[in-house]
Amino acid sequence: MLERQIAALRRAMADQAPLAFEALLVLRDLDGRVMRPLHPPPEVTPRQAAVLLLLYPSADELWLPLTVRSSRLTTHRGEISLPGGGSDPEDDGLVQTALREAWEELGISPATVEVLGTLTSFYIAPSNNTLTPVVGLSATEPVLQPDPDEVEAAFSVPLRALLDPATAREEVWEHRGVSMRVPFFALEGYKVWGATALLLSELVARLRRTGEG
Repeated sequence: MLERQIAALRRAMADQAPLAFEALLVLRDLDGRVMRPLHPPPEVTPRQAAVLLLLYPSADELWLPLTVRSSRLTTHRGEISLPGGGSDPEDDGLVQTALREAWEELGISPATVEVLGTLTSFYIAPSNNTLTPVVGLSATEPVLQPDPDEVEAAFSVPLRALLDPATAREEVWEHRGVSMRVPFFALEGYKVWGATALLLSELVARLRRTGEG
C-alpha cells in the first residue's frame, strides 16, 4: 500500500489542473452558496502565510500529523490545524515559511522533508492571511515535539482515513443567528473544519483524480 500511495501522491501533486469547486469542503449557506471569501477584498492587503501538510510512512501506509491549536493563541484557538504561520522577512519564500513553522511547532527538521509542491492558496478572513499549503514527504516517521505555546496537542491520522467517504461529514451550525452548512472531516474524535478541511479536501480530490481512494 505504501508504494502505491506515494506514487499516487507524486502524480497528484504533479497534476496542477484546476479542480471542480464542488469537490472541496467549504462553508456554505443552506442553499449551497459558498459563505467564506476565498480572496481578500480589493482594499485589503493580507499577510502571506503557509502550512506544511507532511506525509510520512508508518505501518506500510502514509500518515499526516495534525495539531490542536493552543488556547494561548489570539486566533483559531483550539481548532485542528497544520503546522504553519505567517511569513517572516527572513524567509526565502513560502515553502521556507512552512518548513520553519513545522520545525518551530513540532520539531520536524526541514532537512527531512521532500517538498512535492503546493495546493491552492486562499484567504482566511479572521486572521487576514492568504494561506499557501505546502505538501511534503518524509522518508521516515518524525518524532513530534509540540511547542506548548502554539500547540495544545499533536496527533496523526492515516491518509486512508481522509480518503474514506464516511469521514467527510456535514452539520448545520448557527453563528450569530445565521444557519450554515459546515463540512468537516471526523478524525480521532475531532471535527476538522474550516481552512484545514478545505485544504485537506483539495489533496483528497487530487488523489482521487489519480485513481487513489
